[in-house]
Amino acid sequence: MQNPLLQDFIFPPYDVIEPNHVCPAIQSLLLKLEKELVELENTVEPTWPKLVVPLEKIIDRLSVVWGIVNHLNSVKDSPHLRSAIEEIQPKKVEFQLRLRQSKPIYNAFKAIRSSSDWESLSDARKRVVQLKLKEAVLNGISLEHTKRERFNEIEQELEKLAQKFEENILDATKKFEKLINDEREIKGLPMTTLAIAADMAVHKGYEHATADTGPWAITLDGPMYRSVLQHACSRSLREEVFRAYVTRASDGSLNNTQIMERILELRLEKTKLLGYNNYAEVSFETKMATINKAKDLIENLRNASWNPAIQDMEDLRDLARDKGAEEAKDMNQWDINYWSERLRESKYDLNEEDLRPYFSLPKVLDGLFNLSKKLFEIEIEPADGTAPVWNRDVSFYKVKNSSSSTPIAYFYFDPYSRPSEKRGGAWMDVVVGRSSTLLLSDGTSPRLPICHVVCNQTPPTSDKPSLMTIREVETVFHEFGHALQHMLTEQNEGLVSGSQGIEWDAVEIASQFMENWCYQRDTILSIAKHYETGESLPEDVCLRILSARTFRAGSLLLRQLRYAGVDLELHTSYVPGGPESIYDIDQRIGTKTHPIPLLPEDRFLCSFSHIFADKYAAGYYSYQWAEVLSSDAFSAFEEAGLDNDESIREMGQKFRDTILALGGGKSPNEVFLEFRGREPTPDAFLRYNGLLPAIVA
Repeated sequence: MQNPLLQDFIFPPYDVIEPNHVCPAIQSLLLKLEKELVELENTVEPTWPKLVVPLEKIIDRLSVVWGIVNHLNSVKDSPHLRSAIEEIQPKKVEFQLRLRQSKPIYNAFKAIRSSSDWESLSDARKRVVQLKLKEAVLNGISLEHTKRERFNEIEQELEKLAQKFEENILDATKKFEKLINDEREIKGLPMTTLAIAADMAVHKGYEHATADTGPWAITLDGPMYRSVLQHACSRSLREEVFRAYVTRASDGSLNNTQIMERILELRLEKTKLLGYNNYAEVSFETKMATINKAKDLIENLRNASWNPAIQDMEDLRDLARDKGAEEAKDMNQWDINYWSERLRESKYDLNEEDLRPYFSLPKVLDGLFNLSKKLFEIEIEPADGTAPVWNRDVSFYKVKNSSSSTPIAYFYFDPYSRPSEKRGGAWMDVVVGRSSTLLLSDGTSPRLPICHVVCNQTPPTSDKPSLMTIREVETVFHEFGHALQHMLTEQNEGLVSGSQGIEWDAVEIASQFMENWCYQRDTILSIAKHYETGESLPEDVCLRILSARTFRAGSLLLRQLRYAGVDLELHTSYVPGGPESIYDIDQRIGTKTHPIPLLPEDRFLCSFSHIFADKYAAGYYSYQWAEVLSSDAFSAFEEAGLDNDESIREMGQKFRDTILALGGGKSPNEVFLEFRGREPTPDAFLRYNGLLPAIVA
């Protein structure tokens, strides 16, 4: 029987792919692609059909098949899959380097760049050429002999270290478990959390566990961790869970410390081989910003946020004092979320848990899909059964233009937390992208985009659907924004379609833009329907949610600025083996971003996947950079009039035609200008974060 990873599929056969398929499939595929690469190098000419078309096919085939393996590694982890990846990954990296360092291909791109036909190329084709030339340089094309060998050794080791870093976090998160029998300890925890904790206890062998009587198994899984920090009256429980969370993967066999130090050391060595001073310089070759502009942004936002954050802490202490709580004298990191939640309840008369019944996942999706229809004139329909899935909780959808019955894209949605096999966080991943080179089986239609949207939200229970917090609603909207940019691209050059080829500090624009709709009255009222009665959220509660949007915004922004600041510092001035350790740097930055000092033993960096196992190294600031742009983009809808359906539709079409459609085929600056008609300003961003007096449009 043919290996399912090598079948000719439109939708990956997720239901039959096993870990033992991985090595034979990748090995066989690499042999085939190596032959195709040799053929290309022997016949290459500086023309699109003789260079880019065959090259794209090689790149695409590997990225699709390896993407499937990588995806399963994230959502269906197992020891067998890990060892298969560990075994075959070096060969995959070796081929990628061989491809990116191909002199014949590089020279053909250079010839196109310097040819007399250059000016007649489309913007998208120019971008492809420029990106491929830059990619080759950053992948060591100009290095010779021993330097290139060393560069390739570094790349191999970095890939292994990133994989190990992620595995350690997953294992460390699974390792912590606290069984509670005494109901005094769980006082304050909402029934949603107790139901999950009892389910967890049942899985651990306590078959009679119930939400009402226990026992309850507390873990570090995202929804449970956040709930304990926000709601547990037991200060000692909050402290124990908080300390466990911020020291994950920092000791014993799962310790990521040496892995991080080695990653930073190798990045610096690679940087020097390429002729740069620090890794940030390499990273910023593919960004909109410069290092100095990114640092200025972080510092300006820090200054704007500091005094509001100090006031936030005073407000928490005042409330604790009013309640006669010991925290008033000694507020610590594990107290902040608990007292913030109590302050939100008293200030806005909002209880996050009381709101959950109004935000059931089916209703939230209905609202999100209706909003997408209104803004972008698309229909999103369930298509379960069309494509195989990797877990029974995964649903599948097709996307069509409102004016047509023909699908233009598809996506999978994997919403719930599965701590035993799924990594934490939320993300959008590409399955395949749109391309005119890679046609559908009819031989004429461009291939349609397909993606995964993955979250880790509160799972349903036996008698209730997944009931969400506002934060979880935001997360779904955010990831769906990424999916929209992938699915609604009209860019047929596959190497720059969707979010391909977009400067990294601009890839969050569409996702953060969608988040803004969660704080718009009509959107909230369209999704907030009680899951049992169907009644709408009362208007006054909706208005209180809108008022609470800027609650502690300064404090929350500072936390993000800590991550962004540490990331830039580690990649500009950290000296491996020098007098200041990575944790010293985190503590130093922390004094400027946290009104209450970080714990001396805080090892958050050990689980900072974004910069050690993902693409955000020297780029975490991108979230703030893109948020300035996305806020400015959303303010265009405010100016058009949020209650004017016709204007909103026109503005939505404009957003679709520019930000969503153009992909990496134009620079983000040009795309933004085309949408907004002017350069971006930070006013809307500051206003949405309560850091600028609200301007009445």
